[in-house]
Parts: sequence; structure tokens; C-alpha cells
Amino acid sequence: MKVEIYSSRLCGFCTRAKMLLQSKGVAYLELDVDRDSALRAEMMKRSGRRTVPQIFFDDQSIGGCDDLYALERSGQLDELLAKNSNE
Repeated sequence: MKVEIYSSRLCGFCTRAKMLLQSKGVAYLELDVDRDSALRAEMMKRSGRRTVPQIFFDDQSIGGCDDLYALERSGQLDELLAKNSNE
């Protein structure tokens, strides 16, 4: 599964989201939007949101940190990761 996370260096929510992904053993591509306005514009076009982090699994928007943790609390994150690792 391809996991991408648009983030910013000083963003605590970005750090929390990356820590959760790391704890699950998920490799991800981090896209730092701090100094790249084109990358930030790409993020906003893909997600429809302006805030970081924005997380994508196989080009599907998962949302931000709160959305990722909501998936974790409901057990859906493990299901989503397991489903995609079997494909």
C-alpha cells in the first residue's frame, strides 16, 4: 500500500500521525509543505483541505490526524491496513 502524508516540521498533529503509522510498521512518504507552495496546492487539490497533516492510502484521502486516530479507536485502521497488505 502506498501511504503519503503531507506535513509540516513544526506540526504536533503531524508528529502524532507519523508516530501512529510508525507504531503500526507502516512505511510512508512524507511530503513537507513548509517551503513548497506547489506541494501545498497539490495537497489542497487532492484533499480539499488546507491543514496538515493530510494522509492518503493508495491515493484515497484518509483525512488528518484526528481522522487517523478515529480509525484507530474504531479498529478500522488495522482492518484497512490488513486488507491492503493482502492485495
